[in-house]
Amino acid sequence: MSPTDHPVPDRPAPDPSYGPERVVAIQLDALATNDDPAANAGIETAYNFASPANRSATGPLDRFVTMVTNRRYAPMVDHVEATTGPLERDGDDEASQRVTLTGPDGRTVTYRFGLSRQIGGEWDGCWLTDSVVAE
Repeated sequence: MSPTDHPVPDRPAPDPSYGPERVVAIQLDALATNDDPAANAGIETAYNFASPANRSATGPLDRFVTMVTNRRYAPMVDHVEATTGPLERDGDDEASQRVTLTGPDGRTVTYRFGLSRQIGGEWDGCWLTDSVVAE
């Protein structure tokens, strides 16, 4: 696969009908079973929902996979429990949601997903993830 392939084929991809909570849920569901149906399929799904600005900072895909599997984000991969907080809106085009995940090793970490609705371009109207920050 070329490092510039985006979106990753055969993985869930952004759609303007998805609200920000659905975008977070799609990523969490995929990451919970990261290697189903193929190795790192969950991380590839998360990459598909990364905003262009996020991808420019964290991509290409190989680099993104390395980042998500490092100690800071490892509890996301194959997590055994996810507790989502309420969605917080900042106007019509920005939102954030806290998510507490229990990783396969039992470690619990809370992350804040920052999302924005894209205006113009290929992903016009789609909610995408700008950042995921451990709290």
